[in-house]
Amino acid sequence: MAIAIQNAVICSPEGELRQQEVRLEGDRIVEVADRVTVTAEDTVIDATGLTLLPGVIDPQVHFREPGLEHKEDLFTASCACAKGGVTSFLEMPNTRPLTIDQTSLDDKLARAAAKSVVNYGFFIGATKDNLAVLNSVKPVCGIKIFMGSMHGPLLVDEEPILDRIFSEGDRLIAVHAEDQGRIQARRQEFAGITDVAVHSQIQDDIAALNATQLAVKLSRKYQRRLHILHLSTGIEVDFLRENKPPWVTTEVTPQHLLLTTAAYETIGSLAQMNPPLRTELDNQKLWQGLLDGVIDFIATDHAPHTLTEKAQPYPQSPSGMPGVETSLPLMLTQAMAGRCSVPQVVRWMATAPAAAYRIPRKGQIVPGYDADLVLVDLQTYRPVLREELLTKCGWSPFEGWSLTGWPVVTFVNGEIVFRQGKVNTAVRGRALTFGQ
Repeated sequence: MAIAIQNAVICSPEGELRQQEVRLEGDRIVEVADRVTVTAEDTVIDATGLTLLPGVIDPQVHFREPGLEHKEDLFTASCACAKGGVTSFLEMPNTRPLTIDQTSLDDKLARAAAKSVVNYGFFIGATKDNLAVLNSVKPVCGIKIFMGSMHGPLLVDEEPILDRIFSEGDRLIAVHAEDQGRIQARRQEFAGITDVAVHSQIQDDIAALNATQLAVKLSRKYQRRLHILHLSTGIEVDFLRENKPPWVTTEVTPQHLLLTTAAYETIGSLAQMNPPLRTELDNQKLWQGLLDGVIDFIATDHAPHTLTEKAQPYPQSPSGMPGVETSLPLMLTQAMAGRCSVPQVVRWMATAPAAAYRIPRKGQIVPGYDADLVLVDLQTYRPVLREELLTKCGWSPFEGWSLTGWPVVTFVNGEIVFRQGKVNTAVRGRALTFGQ
């Protein structure tokens, strides 16, 4: 089946926005030109007034399956992805059972093949006991280490074990960088306080900086590819600006760019996440780091919990918030406000994640690349409404925000998976591959 997309403004690999046409055949982009070949059999999409972007690659999500499907599952989460213009995701290992060996990875891959309407990849989680298989389980996008803010087998906070993981193999290592010892000490210091705002004091900026500094030290020692997940503090940006080797990448979430600790007053525990929200000054430094390349790309850390779970008093309330449906409109709204450009958003949300995780044929609108694309409307502003969300948890920390850049059509491997408000649930994504 061939599709011709006409009259769209297209984001080129050179970072230019210009009116062109694109032709898709099967699962690939075959032509990008001022005028593409159109046959009588082609499906023609008139994209007048719309902008065509590469599909978003969300490189950090928690989709809860298996074991926690009351919060989310691979089908509901992938539908939310399609609605948000996310055509590929990389999912974390803290499910039940944990994704820590070939058997648990194969189970996730089989579940995703049966359920996911977008493309998928998975991390292998590091424990103190699975070091022997961390570099052989496949296919995985990388090794995930929880240096802090975790309990159970996935917590790996002892430097000798971390050193060994960094020293063996050459796979990308992605770290949740928080200092568990400092967090535990501050939990004792603030024990008994049930105001959720204390979360940002317990897991403070020093806890984040300590772990980031340790990860960079180990990465330098072995010249090991390192990715620092969800940077949240200005002092981490300051440190990395002077100390980030070329083989290290970093990311930031929209919530750490756009929300502050003031959100606790308005949405309570819906603003609770790990690492926590910070100050307006932290936001500004994160933005500057993103604009000048200290921070390489954007991820959502989509981590849903039910409203009932979130309503528990702190510290029983769980940390995490959904994000895949709103991340692209949030960032495009910032672009339209002049805070960044649309091509920069494309680099941060598609091109750079594909490069960092060495995902072939993704992240650009180029002949020969996979036809993972999203047509967005940059003219119309609509509010985030709870009743329109497809995530199973059914809420967003950005509820009521007026956003533009909402997807109108999303393509996965050349198939229309989302159009005019409806997901084509018959589409199935594919397992991503990763160059090591």
